[in-house]
Amino acid sequence: MAVKTADAGLEDRWRDILSVHARTMTEIDRVLHPHGLGASDFEVLDILASATPEEGGQCRVQNLVGRVHLSQSALSRLIGRLEKDGLVERSVCAEDRRGVYVALTRKGRDLHAEVLPLQRAVLARMLNG
Repeated sequence: MAVKTADAGLEDRWRDILSVHARTMTEIDRVLHPHGLGASDFEVLDILASATPEEGGQCRVQNLVGRVHLSQSALSRLIGRLEKDGLVERSVCAEDRRGVYVALTRKGRDLHAEVLPLQRAVLARMLNG
């Protein structure tokens, strides 16, 4: 009986986590939509905005996959849309021609700075309450 209770507690906690995640992503999508972005778009811009100058302000696409929680193909499509909108630029890795780097453009950096307070406000509201 104790095992069922422990399992039920784990299931409840897991469902609570999923619920908070879903509500938070929906709210982020809602506040960013007027700016032409969704939550996943913002995550890519946010990660790229935090790339260090030593990295040239860029990130390898394969390193983004595990941080954005999208499949490789979904991430490639997202990056393609961001590139089409002039928010990021891609370049081929000189050391490994199979590798692709992504970096923010000036337009992408400006848009990220504009919407960052909106995304952070949603996180504060959804996760601190």
